[in-house]
Amino acid sequence: MPSVLPDGEPMPEDGALPASALEEAAGRPLAFYLHVPYCATRCGYCDFNTYTATELRGSGGVLASRDNYAAMVTEEIRLARKVLGDDPRQVKTVFVGGGTPTLLAASDLVRMLSAVREEFGLAEDAEITTEANPESVDPAYLAELREGGFNRVSFGMQSARQHVLKVLDRTHTPGRPEACVAEARAAGFQHVNLDLIYGTPGESDDDWRASLAAAVGAGPDHISAYALIVEEGTQLARRIRRGEVPMTDDDVHADRYLIADSVLAEAGFDWYEVSNWSTSQAGRCLHNELYWRGADWWGAGPGAHSHVGGVRWWNVKHPGAYAAALAEGRSPGAGREVLAPEDRRVERVLLELRLREGCELSLLRPAGLAAAGRALSDGLLEAGPYGEGRAVLTLRGRLLADAVVRDLVD
Repeated sequence: MPSVLPDGEPMPEDGALPASALEEAAGRPLAFYLHVPYCATRCGYCDFNTYTATELRGSGGVLASRDNYAAMVTEEIRLARKVLGDDPRQVKTVFVGGGTPTLLAASDLVRMLSAVREEFGLAEDAEITTEANPESVDPAYLAELREGGFNRVSFGMQSARQHVLKVLDRTHTPGRPEACVAEARAAGFQHVNLDLIYGTPGESDDDWRASLAAAVGAGPDHISAYALIVEEGTQLARRIRRGEVPMTDDDVHADRYLIADSVLAEAGFDWYEVSNWSTSQAGRCLHNELYWRGADWWGAGPGAHSHVGGVRWWNVKHPGAYAAALAEGRSPGAGREVLAPEDRRVERVLLELRLREGCELSLLRPAGLAAAGRALSDGLLEAGPYGEGRAVLTLRGRLLADAVVRDLVD
């Protein structure tokens, strides 16, 4: 959840959506994202909408404390039921993110999931995920989550090297994420993800290889690897500006990505999105795939974003303002936008091109089709079976994905 909200038109106080948003809804999957904005400490690179206890003190934090947070989110889930009316869809995926969701009691996460189940019902094969910091869970906590209906967990590992974790202001010790994977497996979780970050100032190729080796050795069925993005306003950006740590350049990021793809492929992981690899179709993150394919999702929590039938909206950022709106019976929505057909086409190209299956060439305008032809000649798009009638990135194309997308959306 980015910390800066976009501009848009006002959100109705009752949260009502245009009738067009619910047309043909039965044919689209429905998902829920539940945002937990609390963190024990703020990581130096983080630009998400998160708050420590100190940051909330004296600013509405009493209304939005951890103790009553599950009750607040439950109120928004009930609001979602009212807004969506007699929508018959059961929920396909639920993803609890943050922040650090596992700073809440396991019973609170289960309570929020139960609210989704009670109001909408869960599909028989629903994917239920929570993010977790390695230091915020133990075997009993994970067992309670599993018993409560969670079947997938994503741990923030970032690196296996202590000096890299220190630059990122991560508080867990090397080895703890790998132990968490074992604990999650013992609790009955079939699907486990480890998140990695590459390109941290001071990280070497050997450091990155060690992190990949540790992640693979832990036995997850999914690994995400993201290039570090230094966001303005973060502590890390200030440290780089003062010359305390060096900035990592794009060539280093590219080299690290190639290392990741090679190591993960050798270990039996296939890429299915530019930054995500899994050992099987079942191991993919279905929730994120629904985002990338333009499904409907309701985002509950401060700063959470939602999308239903071409209408996108976002909640007020601050937990105090969020709590106040719900206490007054109002939607916590801060604004919304109704996407025009051209906006939706462009978004499909932007998101679907990042997937292993790519995007249909029929989505491209003449200028985009011409750009696709050039990208094919330049080795950025595949010519093989995957490329039949579709724009599909090659390995080199993945390195230049942003540039390829800019050309194809013309």
